[in-house]
Amino acid sequence: MTLEYRLAQEAINLRLQAEGMPLGIRRTELLQKARQIDVAGEINNWLISPGLQAPS
Repeated sequence: MTLEYRLAQEAINLRLQAEGMPLGIRRTELLQKARQIDVAGEINNWLISPGLQAPS
């Protein structure tokens, strides 16, 4: 499995966990962590792109 795939799966899992929770700190933390993982994936794509150009 690639890093990109694992990051995407973890973000999905965190969002699914958050869906079943009532509004609150824990749910907010899960959604924030999912967003951080999304950003990590975007940064990884940028780093592996040819010439370090921002992915389109």
